[in-house]
Amino acid sequence: MVDMTRYNAIKDPLAENRIFLSRVVAVFIIVLLLTFGLIARLVYLQVVGHEHYSTMAKSNRIKIVPLIPTRGIIYDRHGRVLAENIPSYSLELIPEQIKDLDDTLQKLQQLLDIPDEKIEQFLKQKKREKRFSSVPLLLRMSDEEVAKFSVVRPYYPGVDVHARLVRHYPYDILTAHVVGYVGRINEKELKSLPMSEYRGTHHVGKIGIEKAYESQLHGQTGYSEIETNAQGRSVKSVASDDPVPGANLYLTLDIDLQKTAYQALEGYNGAVVALEVKTGDILVFTSRPGFDPNPFVYGISSKAYKALQLSDDRPMFNRALRGQYPPGSTIKPFMGLAGLEYKVTDFQHKLYCPGYYQLPKVKHKYRDWKKWGHGWVDLNDAVTQSCDVYFYDLARTLGIDRMHDFLQKFGFGEKTGVDLVGEKSGLLPSREWKRKTRKQPWYPGETLIAGIGQGFMQVTPLQLARATATLANRGRVVMPHLVDRIVNSNYTKAGVSKSKSQINLNPKNVEDIVSAMVNVVHGARGTARTLKQDINYLIAGKTGTAQVFSVKQEEKYNEDEIAFKLRDHALFITFAPAYDPQIAVAVIVENGGHGGSVAAPIAGKIMKQFLMGPEEVVDAN
Repeated sequence: MVDMTRYNAIKDPLAENRIFLSRVVAVFIIVLLLTFGLIARLVYLQVVGHEHYSTMAKSNRIKIVPLIPTRGIIYDRHGRVLAENIPSYSLELIPEQIKDLDDTLQKLQQLLDIPDEKIEQFLKQKKREKRFSSVPLLLRMSDEEVAKFSVVRPYYPGVDVHARLVRHYPYDILTAHVVGYVGRINEKELKSLPMSEYRGTHHVGKIGIEKAYESQLHGQTGYSEIETNAQGRSVKSVASDDPVPGANLYLTLDIDLQKTAYQALEGYNGAVVALEVKTGDILVFTSRPGFDPNPFVYGISSKAYKALQLSDDRPMFNRALRGQYPPGSTIKPFMGLAGLEYKVTDFQHKLYCPGYYQLPKVKHKYRDWKKWGHGWVDLNDAVTQSCDVYFYDLARTLGIDRMHDFLQKFGFGEKTGVDLVGEKSGLLPSREWKRKTRKQPWYPGETLIAGIGQGFMQVTPLQLARATATLANRGRVVMPHLVDRIVNSNYTKAGVSKSKSQINLNPKNVEDIVSAMVNVVHGARGTARTLKQDINYLIAGKTGTAQVFSVKQEEKYNEDEIAFKLRDHALFITFAPAYDPQIAVAVIVENGGHGGSVAAPIAGKIMKQFLMGPEEVVDAN
């Protein structure tokens, strides 16, 4: 039997009304709160957050595409192109339009003989791109490759040939070290480059002028607003901001002289730097051997790059900028000038040279290059004949402290400030330097060998050329530089600051040293006397020989019996015309042996071409 009392209890009208009303009120409050919440949200979306969400909505519809600027052109001093942008064909694939990518790649590889390394590069780049983006597979296609693919183009949907502008260096090995090259942006560079300016840019300057003037050459990136559909594909262009092309650079380099210097070094490794004396313009900046920079633009093969790195000749090493060599006897004119300036000798002071020099109470003999000696010599003879004994004695009299301070005025031991990245400073030794780096005192014998440019002393070819130009300028110092002017569509401006300073020197002392250097070439006993043939101007010069290894006291140096790589370096510094200087040249020939017979003729060819012109040079030869 059912208990009816339970049902009777809930049919109380008053209780039911109270329950109903409480529920209605609760529902009403909840609805009211939800309504207020909805209104508040609508106000936030329409008023407070309008700009934010409007931007987000637009971003879903509009895609910002970077417009890559055209890289600036690099010219030599006569307007000849050293780095340009040329049209090139590339084979590119759109993955989403290809049903079987692996099969397509295999067929293309067989058709165009594409190396496995290129296939691997493509697959790596594909992972970083969207499926509807065009990814390059083969770059710098030859006409034959384009023709081969054009025949079968209808059978390869999603694959096509595209024309693009690419960097090209028409003088390849002649300008590799000075102009440099561009290459793919790596991870390290990606972190340091401004993202807004390099969106869409895949290449950046790696060495040389291309790196030093990257910001000017690159230009300013433009942007295009592209309307896209729900899948992210482009529909139409809405607006655009055109890119600003990179500035064109006009260098001080003379490519004809550069070619002459490079060819004159044939058979040897070395460097040649030539400066315009009055301005510091770099006319020649040669390092041999060189290398072809063009393969680096698209990514050189690992095999080819490894071959360059492992080569004993180090073709990628910039000897003109970073090579550090003992200056040898090319330091003697500066040492002679120091002796005159400090008044520890005079131009007529004579010293007897028996073929060696000894410190008091020391048995060790510091040998002269001429084993039987030069006899009685004054400063003119010592420079002309390159007498070591005279400069041993002069160095001992001067002392290392005065030697260091005087040579430093000519820029030895310091960077020149040239507008390139990676310059070495060489080494100008001193007591303080040895105490700090070697934890040792300075010894008298080290002063003697520093006096003939050996021992710890190191110079770069660029340093030596700048010091020679300073001497030619009678103490006026100019800054070596490569960029003469930077030209854009809106402006033209000069390159680096051509700062100048003056070393306080006695004019008579300078002229005495210059006359001795003239005798090196034009004197009857000058060490570079063969250079004076077929010229109508006076040349001031100084030969040098720098030891690669030390010869023991009891041993004899015999060039014919030692390995080529152990032979002495040959050096020569010069300027001409001697009394109205226009060009200064420094030549270093690794393992060349004798400065007068190997290095001097190289400088002679450059000066003759610069001062007399190429036609006269041909006639003279």
